[in-house]
Amino acid sequence: MRPVLLYVRALVSVPPAVNDHWPALRVGLGVTVPVLVLLIFGHPELTIYAVFGAFTGMYGRGEAHQLRLVHQAQAGAVLLTGVTVGVALSITHIQAWGLVSIEAFLAGLGSLVADKIKLRPAEPFFGIFALGACASIPTVIPLWTAALICAASALFSLLVGFAGWFRNRTWDSTARRTAEPRSGPWLPKAGVHATRYVVAVAAAGALGLLLGIGHAYWAMAAAAVPLAGADLPSRVERGIHRVLGTYAGLGVTAGVLLLHPGTTVLVILVMVLQFPTELFMVRHYGLALVFFTPVILLMTQLASPVDPMSLLADRGLETLIGAMVGITVVLLIRDRLPGAASHRWKTPPSA
Repeated sequence: MRPVLLYVRALVSVPPAVNDHWPALRVGLGVTVPVLVLLIFGHPELTIYAVFGAFTGMYGRGEAHQLRLVHQAQAGAVLLTGVTVGVALSITHIQAWGLVSIEAFLAGLGSLVADKIKLRPAEPFFGIFALGACASIPTVIPLWTAALICAASALFSLLVGFAGWFRNRTWDSTARRTAEPRSGPWLPKAGVHATRYVVAVAAAGALGLLLGIGHAYWAMAAAAVPLAGADLPSRVERGIHRVLGTYAGLGVTAGVLLLHPGTTVLVILVMVLQFPTELFMVRHYGLALVFFTPVILLMTQLASPVDPMSLLADRGLETLIGAMVGITVVLLIRDRLPGAASHRWKTPPSA
C-alpha cells in the first residue's frame, strides 16, 4: 500500500520553481509577437503555423547561449518539417488512412533523429503534432506561405533565445551539451524506441479512425507522449498526466468557447496561456496541460471553426485512447538491452 501512496504523491506533487519564469517569458514572447503580427494584418486563422514555429523556444532552456542557438536551430528544423509536410498533405487532400501511415512512419524516423541530436524536450513530439494538426485542417494559403510563417516565427524565437548573449557577450568555446551516459551501441537502442513510436502512433490513429472520431491525429499525438519518459514508471506517469491534465484543460476551454468570444479574444488567450504552460512544463506536465490544452484547441478553432462541444468531446476521447495505447506499447515493447533507458535525456516532458 505504501508504494502506491508514494507513487500517487509523486504524481500530484509540484517541485519548487528554479528560475522557470525566464524560459517561460522567452517562450511567451516568441509566441506573442508573431501571433500579434498576424492579428494586426487581419489573418488570425494562420495562428497555428506561427505557434508551431514559436515552439522552437521550448528547446535548450538551460543551456549556454551558443549551445541553445544550435539546439533551437535543430528543433526549428524539425518543427518546420512537420508543418511543411502536414500542409502538403492537407493540400493534396490525403485520405485519413494515408495520414496515419505517413505520420507513423515519420514518427519512427523522427525518433531516430531526435535521439541522435539529443532534442530536449526529448523526442519528436512537437514535429509529429505539427504534422498531424496541419494535415487535418483545410489549407487556405500556398504551401510556401505557411512554411514562411512557421520559419519566420521559429527564427524570431531563436533570436529571443540568443538575445541574452548581448548582455555580457561571453562565448564559452569549451561548452558542450551533456546527456546521460550511453551503454552499448546507439542504433539498436534507438531502433527499439523508434519501433515504439511507429507502433503506438499507427495503433492510436487506426483505433481513432475505426471508432469514427473526427480528430485522429490527437490520438496519435497522445500515444507519443508516454514514450518520452526515461524509464517505465515515468512513461506510465506521463500517460496519466496527459489524460488528467487534458481533461482539466478541456474544462477551461469549455468555459471559454461556450461564451462565444470573438476572434481577437481567442488570439489573446493563445498568447497569454503559453506563459503558464512553459512555467510548469518542467515541474509538472499534467499541470502544464491545463493551460496548453486551451492553446491547442483555440488555435485549431481559429484555423478551422467547428462546433465547440464536438471539438471538446473529440479531444477528450482521442486523448484517452492515445494515452492508453501509448502506455500499452511501453509495457509491451521494453528496453531489452542493458542501459537502454539510461541513454535518453531525463528531460522536461513534451506537450
